[in-house]
Amino acid sequence: MSQTKTLQITTSHEFDAPADVVWTLLEDFAQIERWWPKDEPAVSIQRVELEGEGIGLIRHIYNHGFPAPVSERLDFQDPANLVYRLSIVGERPAGLLGYQATGRIERLPGERSRLNYCGEFSTEPGREAEAEAFLRGAYALMFKGLAQAAAREASVS
Repeated sequence: MSQTKTLQITTSHEFDAPADVVWTLLEDFAQIERWWPKDEPAVSIQRVELEGEGIGLIRHIYNHGFPAPVSERLDFQDPANLVYRLSIVGERPAGLLGYQATGRIERLPGERSRLNYCGEFSTEPGREAEAEAFLRGAYALMFKGLAQAAAREASVS
């Protein structure tokens, strides 16, 4: 009998915006549509339904062309250190059996910042590559949308 093992993806992205601007976008967990890229046909949000509030809030993200929502739960937020953690719960895409990610925003010189992101996941046997490709694609979209939204926010502040 094969055991599932926990896999990890660690990545980061630098933004031409202050850490506080990027944090403000991520801190309001319910408002993913505020920063998710709108010009992205691969994964476009149809609607978001919310369940609960604060830590434990679940955002059910319904994407065009996907059979079920991706449901993300806010597990932890530390505004003083710009750290948050989320899990995918319920029906998971791409063979995922478990998923949790931690994001840490780092202040960089010159009104810049970096989001360090670490996802830990387990999958159905044989679906590791599919799950990793799905997650890396989601991370790329997250970084793209946050960069666009942070640039907009930074230009008005």
